[in-house]
Amino acid sequence: MPALQRRTSAVLVVSQILGGLGVAIGIALAPMLATEVTGSEALSGLAPTASVAGTALLSLPLAALMTSRGRRPGLVLAYLIGALGGALVVLGTMVRSFPLLLLGMAAFGAGSSANLQARFAAADLIGPERRGRAISTVIWATTIGSVVGPNIAAPAGRVFRGTTPVPESAGPYLWSAAAFLLAGVVVAVLLRPDPLLTARALTPQIPQGERKRSLRAGVAAVRESPMAKLALVAVTVSHTAMVSIMVMTPVHLGGHGADLQLIGLVISGHIAGMYAFSPVMGWLADRFGRLSVIGLAVGLLSTAALLAGTAGPRHGQTALGLFVLGLGWSAGMIAGSALLTDSVPQEARAAVQGLSDLTMNAAAGIGGASAGVIVAQWGYGPLNAIGAALLLPVAALALRRSMKPSAAGA
Repeated sequence: MPALQRRTSAVLVVSQILGGLGVAIGIALAPMLATEVTGSEALSGLAPTASVAGTALLSLPLAALMTSRGRRPGLVLAYLIGALGGALVVLGTMVRSFPLLLLGMAAFGAGSSANLQARFAAADLIGPERRGRAISTVIWATTIGSVVGPNIAAPAGRVFRGTTPVPESAGPYLWSAAAFLLAGVVVAVLLRPDPLLTARALTPQIPQGERKRSLRAGVAAVRESPMAKLALVAVTVSHTAMVSIMVMTPVHLGGHGADLQLIGLVISGHIAGMYAFSPVMGWLADRFGRLSVIGLAVGLLSTAALLAGTAGPRHGQTALGLFVLGLGWSAGMIAGSALLTDSVPQEARAAVQGLSDLTMNAAAGIGGASAGVIVAQWGYGPLNAIGAALLLPVAALALRRSMKPSAAGA
């Protein structure tokens, strides 16, 4: 089994690098492409919002497919839909159709769904004592694509300049589609045996009829487990607080005179905080327990909100705040995902994991959309204060659970 787990992790790492590259190349250009097609900056935010919505809406169908057929078909289908989305974005740009562009961005979000579900696939064959590290390894692999992708988007577009009818601005989405296709091929060919089906074979007492696939089944499984409730809240709030603050940071920096290069450096530091230190967070979650690292996430995210929210024109302080924000997200995502997997029975895990991705992406979509209104009405500081306030339920639930004897090992 250790050899099989190592092979599974290696395959997922490769697919994550390719999938992360595809997402990062495309998502960085989405607002600009929407402005180009519509001629309106006011509509630019709808393109990335469509991608987030697609990621959320596809989470449950993919989870249902994985429950019935295994991880491999679900991940391959998600990458194929993401590749189709990239092609539709290019077509929508060529014919100047904003609805087609939004449809493409929604399908493009399937690539993110695959990347998110891969972290759970890494945990299928491993016991709770190393589950945090298994999840964190797959999340860490996203670092490469997330950092490289935005930096090669412009050169990737220039390949199409003057040689094809593909607009230079939309060309990178064809490279995203190619990256998704390659990720799908890697999973289809190499993710054998299927980790979820193998894990299920080790628990043969689960009859076919008892495998829980639906949203209702996922909700029921979470409702029955206090630890699963805490895990779901921790993942959702960590992601929502991070997205809400992160999306408005470039606007805040620009308003205080930062140029695009400086803004890019700040966001790169934030991404490094999110992914580069994830193995450390996974080790901490396994060594000191999920609740301890969820508490660490609350502390880091609160500190980040304080730093960024009080920075004003001090760009260095803002950069530090965004780096710490990434660290907090990493701690909450890894410890929360591990605790969620620990806390529900094997037959319900795929449904619950799909529910988790649906919830966190839907909440982040609402948070990201609301962040602009909050900043416009009250400012960047109050936005950070609201982000910190969102953490209070996580802190309360974690404290409550940590005081119960049954939570000692969590």
